[in-house]
Amino acid sequence: MNIHFIAIGGSAMHNLAIALNQKGYQITGSDDTIFEPSKSRLDKRGLLPEKFGWFPEKIKKSIDAIILGMHAKPDNPELLKAQELGLKIYSYPEFLYEQSKDKTRVVIGGSHGKTTITSMILHVLNYHDIKVDYMVGAQLEGFDTMVHLTQENEFIVLEGDEYLSSPIDMRPKFHLYKPNIALLSGIAWDHINVFPTFENYIEQFSIFINSLTKGGIMVYNEEDEVLKDIVENTENTIKKYPYKTLDYRIENGTTFINTALGEMPLEIFGEHNLQNLAGAKWICQHMGVDEDEFYEAIASFKGASKRLEKIAENDSAVVFKDFAHSPSKVEATCNAVKAQYLTRKIMACLELHTYSSLNADFLKEYEGALNKADVAVVFYSPHAVEIKKLEKVTKQQIKDAFNRDDLIIYTNPEEFKTFLFSQNFENLALLLMSSGNYGGLDFNKFKDLI
Repeated sequence: MNIHFIAIGGSAMHNLAIALNQKGYQITGSDDTIFEPSKSRLDKRGLLPEKFGWFPEKIKKSIDAIILGMHAKPDNPELLKAQELGLKIYSYPEFLYEQSKDKTRVVIGGSHGKTTITSMILHVLNYHDIKVDYMVGAQLEGFDTMVHLTQENEFIVLEGDEYLSSPIDMRPKFHLYKPNIALLSGIAWDHINVFPTFENYIEQFSIFINSLTKGGIMVYNEEDEVLKDIVENTENTIKKYPYKTLDYRIENGTTFINTALGEMPLEIFGEHNLQNLAGAKWICQHMGVDEDEFYEAIASFKGASKRLEKIAENDSAVVFKDFAHSPSKVEATCNAVKAQYLTRKIMACLELHTYSSLNADFLKEYEGALNKADVAVVFYSPHAVEIKKLEKVTKQQIKDAFNRDDLIIYTNPEEFKTFLFSQNFENLALLLMSSGNYGGLDFNKFKDLI
């Protein structure tokens, strides 16, 4: 099968290209720019385009399928040529469904925790040498790629994102998977450029619940009242399995959970992660892993990349990097670090980087999100606001939104770096939250600093 990727360099797209190449398909692709690590990983497998740019002459009738990435635009010259030739054009999730129609599809969705829960499930399955296909949104320890596809595996585990499928397919990705088994971790308004009201956003999760196969299994966080309501009132004939935060205690910086076998220490921490773990346990049980086997495996789970990822530590200081950027994720992550390090000063730094977080109307959703931090810092780039064609936001607007008069705000990346690296790290827990990199911050410098 000959497959061409338009915008092959994306995090998800290049992993799918590699997975299909490993499956024996002929893969070509284009992109106008490709960054690391995608560039090296594609090059290693002979899939890196010879030149960057869009080349409609690459699009021929001999191509069996086009996979279109979100980075492309609707007027992309390669896309226009493919449409002109009448080629089959798939979005990324649409093609994943085509690859998994004959498998048991397990889809993990929700506004937060998707990647962590999917990572927990895959860690447990890998620990017990249970082979499955998968797609996850982070690079995992012990896994070569973020996507793995075979002919023979019975299950496929998919991280289900509610964002749009492609530039020409405005359906949320997770609407396309038609799961046999699904999990929803919670609902907190996000992606306001696509879902302008909370009601519109909630509707996408109702559609997802209704997309489960008849008699399918729905695992859900019953502590989220909005989610609980829509799951329990669905007319879809599905089996419902609620979960909630596991019982735990913290001693000397280690979190212990209660199990049928007694107390067990974890490598991870935070109430949100103990919610995630409870959900992952239900899914693994539905995939044939019993409770004792789950706990045996999860004890060694260290977390997903960029999800409370410890990047530096000594006896009196610790630095975490986290992907959190939406209000609910920021609050949950701050609360987790504060609970874990009660005797330390907590400094929380947040980069406002996404379309939603830089929107003046959405900013109020961040009220209280940084309250658990002793020192709270917000970084944003006025240039990013311009690029996204949003109204300018002022420092005062941000302070008012977070409802915190002592909020420290930086807009210059060099000044922010100088501030960070001049801190006294004695008895400090530093939390760096962003889906970006604070205008070029080298996270590795913290290892030398502390």
